[in-house]
Amino acid sequence: MTEYKFDPRLERASTLPSHYYNDAAVLASEQRNIFARTWQLVGHAEQVRERGDYFTASLAGEPLLVVRGHDDVLRALSNVCRHRAGPVAKGKGKRPVLQCGYHGWTYALDGQLLKTPEMQGVECFDQRAFALPEFRVDVWNELVFVNLDAGAPSLRSFLGDLGERFDRRDHHGFRSAARKEWLVDCNWKVYVDNYLEGYHIPIVHPGLFREIDYPSYRTETRPHYSIQHAPLKRPERIRAESNSDEAEYFWVYPNLMLNVYPDNFSTNLIVPVGHERTLTVFEWFFREAPQAPPQQVIEQTVAFSDEIQLEDIAICEAVQRGLRSSTYSSGRYSPARENGVHHFHALYAESMGIERS
Repeated sequence: MTEYKFDPRLERASTLPSHYYNDAAVLASEQRNIFARTWQLVGHAEQVRERGDYFTASLAGEPLLVVRGHDDVLRALSNVCRHRAGPVAKGKGKRPVLQCGYHGWTYALDGQLLKTPEMQGVECFDQRAFALPEFRVDVWNELVFVNLDAGAPSLRSFLGDLGERFDRRDHHGFRSAARKEWLVDCNWKVYVDNYLEGYHIPIVHPGLFREIDYPSYRTETRPHYSIQHAPLKRPERIRAESNSDEAEYFWVYPNLMLNVYPDNFSTNLIVPVGHERTLTVFEWFFREAPQAPPQQVIEQTVAFSDEIQLEDIAICEAVQRGLRSSTYSSGRYSPARENGVHHFHALYAESMGIERS
């Protein structure tokens, strides 16, 4: 295994070595050093709008329960009962209290333990010490984020001027219109690398290539995110309004994509489920009635996205197979087209404690 050091000089740098993409031990380290220490998208505000609304999620292997309390406070609680580690809640819904599905221990919506059936006679048991642990939670742009790291910067600090960019947009009144999940046989970083450059568009996405002004395609990087600016030849084809001639594709470190148009936006969350297996979760948001588009328009938007996704899946899975080859270790970046990938690898190297050359 060749020693790797990250080179901040794009023109001289080599890409991440292949073993970072096909070693289970690397993924275990990523879960600890990246996913457990960054703000992760777990849901949408409409899921927990009212008191008692809840949904469950998992972050870096940690079972979570996001719930709106009777005090109207949104909390992210551990979804692990303090008795014998059973699930406190399943799926999503609305409850006045939370009851473990194993032995019936019952918790208030703020995580305080209320009832412990048939525990008479237990000694040295302070019920107040058995509240559900709580994690940091925040809402931005109607999206719900959780961070397991109590010492991490706030969500707004992490987002930097991305928060200000979106504050100037009006995304209130948007509702989820469609959701799809795809399992891809590749490492999560293969999928992120692919998203972060338009270099492959002429070869892999002929349909998309016809819609954009490829020579003017560019990527702008910020401390914890990047933006791909895609000038459009026919804005109406991919649901950008006629007075806007550009689509913007935002990536937030390490694994969130936001595809933004004037009349809709979609999220794409990249979740590792194995060192060579990745879950991609797409969700599309459109305005509520009376501004909501016809169902046919929504279906056309999703269909065009599906076309691109299927093409991306095919190439990402092929790349993963190539990364297993004994003939390949690492490559080089295109200075003109892959500054976004290099930016991701810089943040990755910092999180993973990789030295710079």
